[in-house]
Amino acid sequence: MNELILAIESSCDETSVAVIKNGDTILSNIVASQIKSHQRFGGVVPEVASRHHVEQITLCIEEALTQADTQPEELSAVAVTYGPGLVGALLIGLSAAKAFAWAHSLPLIPVNHMAGHIYAARLVKPLVFPLMALLVSGGHTELVYMAEDGSFEIIGETRDDAAGEAYDKVGRVLGLPYPSGKEIDRLAHLGSDTYHFPRAMIQEDNFDFSFSGLKSSFINFVHNAQQREEALSVENLAASFQASVVEVLVHKTLRACQAYPVNQLIVAGGVAANQGLRDALQKAMQELPEVELLIPPLRLCGDNAAMIGAYAHVALKKQRLADLSLNADPSVSFAHTIS
Repeated sequence: MNELILAIESSCDETSVAVIKNGDTILSNIVASQIKSHQRFGGVVPEVASRHHVEQITLCIEEALTQADTQPEELSAVAVTYGPGLVGALLIGLSAAKAFAWAHSLPLIPVNHMAGHIYAARLVKPLVFPLMALLVSGGHTELVYMAEDGSFEIIGETRDDAAGEAYDKVGRVLGLPYPSGKEIDRLAHLGSDTYHFPRAMIQEDNFDFSFSGLKSSFINFVHNAQQREEALSVENLAASFQASVVEVLVHKTLRACQAYPVNQLIVAGGVAANQGLRDALQKAMQELPEVELLIPPLRLCGDNAAMIGAYAHVALKKQRLADLSLNADPSVSFAHTIS
C-alpha cells in the first residue's frame, strides 16, 4: 500500500509544499522563492518573508496536490517544519498544516528542518546505516552520526558562525548580490588561493568547526587593503576564502568517517550545492572507497518540502506525531528534538 504524505516547509524564504510517496518518491515539490524580494535588502527580512508565505501557502498546497494527482482522502498524514527557522515564517506553515490535518482528520508529523536536509539524500538513493552526514547551511555546520534510521548524534558542530553565514558576510564585503554563496563559488573557480586565510581548528583533536576567525581575518584584510588603496583580485579573494572553508570541512569530515564505522557520507544543506566543496569531497573520499559519497542534486540542497516528506515517512513509522497544540520552535536543538 502506498503511503502519501503532504509536506509543508516555510522556515525561511521559500514556501514549499510536496507530496511524497513511501518516503522516497517525489510526486510533486512546489517551491515559491522569495529571493528577488529580499535582494534589495541584502538578506532575508523576516516580516517580508512571513507576508509572502501568507500569500503563497494555499496556492502551493493546491498546486502540489494537483501536480501529484492526489486527493486529500488519499493522504496518510501531513508533515510540517516546526523549527529551526524564522518564527513568523514557521507559524504560517504550521497554521496551514494544522488546519489541513484537522479538516481531513490526518495525523500531524512535526519535522526538524535539519533532519529534513539529511533525508533529502533518501530521494536519490536508499540510506545505508550506519552513516555520517555533513550538514552545512546558513545557520548550521554539523557532523551527524546516524547509527540507524531516525537516530541522530551530533559529533561535531560550529562553535560560532556557520559556513553559510560566513559566505553571506564575505559576499557582503565583496559587494556581491544576495544570496552570495553561488557567486563566491563561481568566482573561486576563476581565481587561486593567493591570500592563504587561516584554517581554524583544523589540527585540533575534535570534530568541531569555527568560521568566525576566518570571517574577521577576511574582513580586516580587505579593509586594510582599501585604506592603503591597494587593489585586490576579487577572484583570488573568493578562491582564498573558499579554499579555507572547504579544506576545514573536508579534513574534519574525512577524519570523522575514519573514526566511525560508516557505509555512506551524506552532504546536506544549502552549502552542499557548492561545487568547490563537492569536488573536494569527491577527491578526498577516494581514500575511503568503502564509504559511498551521497550528495543530493542542487534542487534538493536548498529548502524544499520534499525533504520534509522524506523524513516524515520515518517519523510516521516511529509514531513521532504531534497534536494541534504544536507550536513553532525557532531555535530548537537538532539533537534534543529528533534523537
